[in-house]
Amino acid sequence: MRWQVKPLQSTIQLRKMKAFWDARYAQQTYSYGKEPNVYFKNTLKTLAPGKILLAAEGEGRNAVYAASLGWEVYAYDFSEFAYQKALKLAAEKGVSLNYQIGSLSDLEFPDGYFDAIGLVYVHFPNTLSKANHQLLTQLLKPKGRVILEAFSKNHLSFQKQNPKVGGPKNLNQLYDTSQLKAEFKNFDMIELKEEVIELAEGIFHQGQSSVVRMHAQKGEY
Repeated sequence: MRWQVKPLQSTIQLRKMKAFWDARYAQQTYSYGKEPNVYFKNTLKTLAPGKILLAAEGEGRNAVYAASLGWEVYAYDFSEFAYQKALKLAAEKGVSLNYQIGSLSDLEFPDGYFDAIGLVYVHFPNTLSKANHQLLTQLLKPKGRVILEAFSKNHLSFQKQNPKVGGPKNLNQLYDTSQLKAEFKNFDMIELKEEVIELAEGIFHQGQSSVVRMHAQKGEY
């Protein structure tokens, strides 16, 4: 059975988001650097390679790292500038990516296609978060893994002190552990925690903030 999600955001919302990210990724500098997210890197290297999907992957830093470990990498983002920079980075590192320009509503894969999904600073509004996470995890095989790092609801106080840390400015786009536990209720939580870390990712993630980190395994049903 083929799977394709229906759009969960209005055309106006998507256009605004696309314009924002196009403006950011159009710059020559890699906005969040070329190195993978530390939590994603440290978690992924413990797993046997298979097929992985990187959601809203941007300029490709995590996708390229996964490919360097031997994963068959699929990624998407609706910014063409992000796509071009991801392919450029892949070429620099001598790896290949299956990268699609589009959003979640444009994906089409069979259920249970992936061994892992990476969600690195993918901030869905809380009105869409549960549905989008469910749609993504339908693509996971039984016992497949989700690796997630995102800003917690306590991020705003850090951002107020230091705008260079970046991240959403709206509370309804931030996460806490109870929300993630509910939205991934059919998963075994290998790790789920909130902690304060020092970010040093490119020019837009610089400084201390509170994040949630999750490594979860899908049930066998």
